Amino acid sequence: MIYKDFRDLKLSNLGLGAMRLPVKEIDGKQSIDEEETSKMVKYAIDNGINYFDTAWGYHDGESEIVMGNILSKYPRDEFYLATKFPGYDISNMDKVEQIFEKQLQKCKVDYFDFYLFHNVYEINVDLYLDKKYGILEYLLKQKENRRIKHLGFSCHGSLDVMDKFLKAYGKYMEFGQIQLNYLDYKFQDAKAKIELLNKYNIPIWVMEPLRGGRLAKLADDQEKRLKKLRTGENIPAWAFRFLQSIPNVTMILSGMSTMEQLKENINTFKEDKPLNDEEMKEILKIADEMLDKKILPCTACRYCTAHCPKGLDIPKLLSLYNEHTFTKGGFIAPMAISALPEDKRPSTCIGCRSCEAVCPQQIKISEAMSNFTKQLGEI
Repeated sequence: MIYKDFRDLKLSNLGLGAMRLPVKEIDGKQSIDEEETSKMVKYAIDNGINYFDTAWGYHDGESEIVMGNILSKYPRDEFYLATKFPGYDISNMDKVEQIFEKQLQKCKVDYFDFYLFHNVYEINVDLYLDKKYGILEYLLKQKENRRIKHLGFSCHGSLDVMDKFLKAYGKYMEFGQIQLNYLDYKFQDAKAKIELLNKYNIPIWVMEPLRGGRLAKLADDQEKRLKKLRTGENIPAWAFRFLQSIPNVTMILSGMSTMEQLKENINTFKEDKPLNDEEMKEILKIADEMLDKKILPCTACRYCTAHCPKGLDIPKLLSLYNEHTFTKGGFIAPMAISALPEDKRPSTCIGCRSCEAVCPQQIKISEAMSNFTKQLGEI
């Protein structure tokens, strides 16, 4: 197992994320298969993984309980446990103490090694920063009391949102967790987010390294090209090698659902094998190919915005449309749209096509807004 230095700790470069644990049907509903999860945790620990990541909302609140049950069987100094304050749900903002105490009970620990502001994004960033809720103050107090060893944040929001959060709280953040993979390096502006974290000297934690499994299998031609460059490398490993090529990436979290996935990933992390220049060029070319036929070619020139009678931020909406369409759903676009005033959402488009008349890319913007509205269920 590869280990990375973080302050005075040595963290396994691969962490086990507890968002996609194995499940089975219990009393007519899907619940975590605790027996199978226990086997995976044992295998993970036996093979060098020492970082486990859970959260209040994972598996409808069951993840923290199951991970607490399983990890309580191991000496406390043999693993590092991370969980998060669930501010993605704004109704929790005034419950930081209540939730934190409950999390300690659920996880059967006296302290958390790593604790995060969960999912900083458009709709909650101002609430996270609002002193009336006392969230930062309370969490810093828990650090003083050694009930939190290291404080950080995760972010699915835009670069501007992350910048706003860090301008206020950056000096307190010891690590930052972002969605990073070779597809989102450009698509989700992850490259710029890396640069922002580097500006604050904040180590990088990675989520969605395989884009929810999307990067575990590629088109036949793409796989042949990669195998020609590295004969023995499997396709999922390329996503991890890409991340090993980025300086300051300390923790790579993978939400593994099966023992097979766990064994395969642990085998990959036996070696640190970053990509060379030719390999990096090829993997980013493949990312461009994956996106090329499925997203609208908006360059954010903003000619359209000056001609929109409704004052819509069309480039931003098209960026969210591309995300939602490529991912075939997901929560990122709906989350961002919900943060917009109702009169700035795609449903506001009246189909006048004034924007299309000046679009250098000849994008059928009105059709995209109508389709986006339908996908979001706004009509």
